[in-house]
Amino acid sequence: MEFILNTKIIESDKKNNIQNAIILLHGYGGDGADISSIAYSWKRFLDNTVFLCPDGHETCKLNPNGFQWFDLSIDDQNYITDQSKKAEKILIKYIEQVKKKYSLQNSKIILSGFSQGCMISINLGLICNESFKSIIGFSGKIINKKDLQDRIISKTNMLLFHGDADEVVAPSSLLEAKDFLERNKIKVEINMIKNCLHHIPVEALSAALKYIKKNI
Repeated sequence: MEFILNTKIIESDKKNNIQNAIILLHGYGGDGADISSIAYSWKRFLDNTVFLCPDGHETCKLNPNGFQWFDLSIDDQNYITDQSKKAEKILIKYIEQVKKKYSLQNSKIILSGFSQGCMISINLGLICNESFKSIIGFSGKIINKKDLQDRIISKTNMLLFHGDADEVVAPSSLLEAKDFLERNKIKVEINMIKNCLHHIPVEALSAALKYIKKNI
């Protein structure tokens, strides 16, 4: 099957017995190859798991060598929200393709993302018809709380990380996301990483892997 998004696929050594999938969504201006480094960090610890790292559906306007899930070149909340909803629709179709190819349900799929990819993952975890196994997000935020509040139909458990020195997405976004999710009865764990800028440190990758192994 050919996916609607160009995808870097890292398969389990037991690729004939895939029982779980982890979909990794890159940040603004990145691509699937960038974020696939996470898959290679986790792969040997997770049998029967396939990792899928798609490129965003749009070329990044501010970095034509990379991709975006939604445009940030126009600083307008309504515009950004509308663009993120377009990404949601494309990713929902993509996830359906993944489910069909590997004969999986949402309960066997983890969505994970960095920055913009984290933001989209959080939304998908709440607006899809079925909850996923979990959402694991790094350095993101909730795009539009009011809009998302009105669209919640599922309640995927979440694990969120953020650097306390993040210079791109404010560290306070983590606490705001926690407050929003808890008020909506969504189970969430957070981890603020000390002296961490806008990236994913080894400490966060290790903690996320431990969470996956415990819950998969």
